[in-house]
Amino acid sequence: MQKTLLLCASLWLGLVSFSIMATAVDTGYKQPGADIVALVDAPLAPSASLSPDAKTLLSLQFPPLPALADLAAPEYRLAGTRINPANNGPSQPRYVSAMSLLDISSGKQRSIRGLPANLRAISLNWSPDSQYLAFVQLDDNQATLWRLDIKQGRASQWSKQPVNAIWGGGLQWAADSKAIFAQMLDPKRGAPPVAPKVPAGPLVTEARGRTAPARTYQDLLKDQHDEALFEYYFSSQFQRLALNGRSQTLLPNQLLRSVELSPDNSLILLNRIDKPYSYAVPLFRFANSTEVRNLQGQLVKQLQQQPVADNLPIAFDAVPTGKRSITWRNDAPATLYWVEAADGGDPAVKAEVRDQLFQQAAPFNAEPEKLLDLAFRFGRLAAADGTTALVWERWWQDRHERVWRIAPDGSAAPQLLWQRSSEDSYNDPGSPLLRTAANGQRLLRLEQGQLLFTGIGASKEGNRPFIDRFNLADGSTERLWRSEAPFYEFPISPLGDGSWLTQREATDTPPDFYRRDLSTHQLTALTNTAHPMPQTIGISRELINYQRADGIPMSATLLLPAGYDKARDGALPTVIWAYPREFRSAAAAGQVSDSPYRFNRISYWTPQFLATQGYAVLDNATMPIVGEGDAEPNDTFIQQLILNAEAAIGAGVALGVTDPERVAIGGHSYGAFMTANLLAHTDLFKAGIARSGAYNRSLTPFGFQREQRTLWDDTELYIGMSPFFHAEKIKTPMLLIHGADDNNAGTFPLQSERLYQAIKGNGGTTRLVMLPLESHGYRARESVLHMLWETDSWLDEFVKQPASADAK
Repeated sequence: MQKTLLLCASLWLGLVSFSIMATAVDTGYKQPGADIVALVDAPLAPSASLSPDAKTLLSLQFPPLPALADLAAPEYRLAGTRINPANNGPSQPRYVSAMSLLDISSGKQRSIRGLPANLRAISLNWSPDSQYLAFVQLDDNQATLWRLDIKQGRASQWSKQPVNAIWGGGLQWAADSKAIFAQMLDPKRGAPPVAPKVPAGPLVTEARGRTAPARTYQDLLKDQHDEALFEYYFSSQFQRLALNGRSQTLLPNQLLRSVELSPDNSLILLNRIDKPYSYAVPLFRFANSTEVRNLQGQLVKQLQQQPVADNLPIAFDAVPTGKRSITWRNDAPATLYWVEAADGGDPAVKAEVRDQLFQQAAPFNAEPEKLLDLAFRFGRLAAADGTTALVWERWWQDRHERVWRIAPDGSAAPQLLWQRSSEDSYNDPGSPLLRTAANGQRLLRLEQGQLLFTGIGASKEGNRPFIDRFNLADGSTERLWRSEAPFYEFPISPLGDGSWLTQREATDTPPDFYRRDLSTHQLTALTNTAHPMPQTIGISRELINYQRADGIPMSATLLLPAGYDKARDGALPTVIWAYPREFRSAAAAGQVSDSPYRFNRISYWTPQFLATQGYAVLDNATMPIVGEGDAEPNDTFIQQLILNAEAAIGAGVALGVTDPERVAIGGHSYGAFMTANLLAHTDLFKAGIARSGAYNRSLTPFGFQREQRTLWDDTELYIGMSPFFHAEKIKTPMLLIHGADDNNAGTFPLQSERLYQAIKGNGGTTRLVMLPLESHGYRARESVLHMLWETDSWLDEFVKQPASADAK
């Protein structure tokens, strides 16, 4: 009876609209101190893209935070996607704002002429011969295709016809580098649909006994007008555009979800969205058809007609029935591979074989050939040639992973290369290195029966990236190189002469690109980036290790103010920032997941910025939630959160840097959920910062985060883990911040509004800040600065000087 009453109350609060009736305070955007503003405005580290021939490095700059006015650009929310209808592109994309060229051999840098005055480039794509780079330019009212001539160092617009940039343009170079294929807008599509002034009728949905659980997706289609807008903006023509500008339409205007050319460019594999559209799931679960057509648009092979996938079990190992992951084998002219579930797609069904991997070569007259039976779910395939391809399979429930070597041409039996826990970072072999073939296809870099692997190199000392040589014949591994202290250096790609392109950084040295000779150990700098925030030099950063009460190892990054002297300054007010993560083994939960040698760029997104304000900061404090054997991690979620929090505070106290009477806890998203629970169930903290969280799990009844049970499977679990139902115990001051347009599954703005109302109604101390136009992560400069002002002010009042706060 109690469960029923609690559930009814929860659903009523979620469905009934009522006014928060709060006292309006502090209208207008605020800014923190100039030292914090300087962190926000510091230039971002440059990125880069290496040409397929490894001779040219394209240096890329990304813009600083946009203004609030940029977030106010037109936006439609359709089928789980947010788009900009003005330019038929994505809403608020991350784009390149500046680019230049660097010759690897000489180190000479070149500027690029002819770029758009207001460069906003996405979908950068090298030609296979490395002579050109294509990209999509996002203007205010259209998206256009551009081409950069590498030798001439000049950019020019390639086509006047707009690109459908919602899909990124779908750019694919021809194998001979003489043309590009892209998804373009139909020039005859006409004006966009206009919403009817009078509804045509009520909106009706129904269920007739068919089980169809779904997570709490947002921005879904709502009515027939949404359907019309979806068809209008998401439809594309598929065209071939030659270097001379001539275009040829290969596929007429339709709802193309993906289009992929065969490696020999003779056939087109397309996936098309079909009606009826769903109002319950996003477009990636819509009904769809997959087929092969020739370059004249004629049907060659119908492969799959998939109904709307709205009835999958919510378990993470569940998949649709029928063919899935259909794609071309990169090493063959025109051979498809795909996988099919052998257990009905339901992980609850006991089965020796879960998935089966097939292939079929054009012209698709022969029967499909089975390549491999898989005991887990198919992950991916990477091929070198007909004798060698790697196949990954995983089972999420117990984190098992296997990697097989297969011979697609049938010349050898499948060979199991390794099996491991995907959680075990210390024994992660890394990822195999790929090369770009002459036709632009990405293949395994196989040389004399050996593969090269690179990885982050997680270890007890922290991450130490590596390069390994793996012998396929006997499974032996030879370490060729490993990043050495006091630097963090990651290998990007071999340059063809025994040297590698790497990116290297140290605590006070920002990341730069280098040429490293593995045989001579010679290191040559290719870029020289100035310190973006020199005023923060002196802030110390240290990776600390400690244990919680049950012996599980934990870690955090400790930041201390510049000039801090323990003997003189004593213990400091401390902020702990964390995000809980689930594990199936205690051994994996205790592994270190950071490096002490990364560049000490003081983040404003986490509370690292508070080190400039006299706080000690324990950033990225591990919060493992472990469930071994038959136990699920969330069975003891609250108990383990408390153990984690006690251990983190204890670590700071043991070092003499944390005042245990002046500690705050905070987090974003699931970290906010953690924060609210810790404030409800402990008295460890003086304040909490909770951003964009979900606090009432009855509003996410078909699972949340990594929880696979539903509300009806275990109602007590959902209620017990929901801080909303324990709001009467939240007496520690709590700052709630949320994007008013949050589109993340489950973290509706309603979640923060209702928790605020519950805390306020029970006499707690709380403040709710709703940021206009912001989604799950905050982007506008005004929003970010206001968030920092709120955080700094709240902590100054309740943590830095708690005595004065208590006296009020």
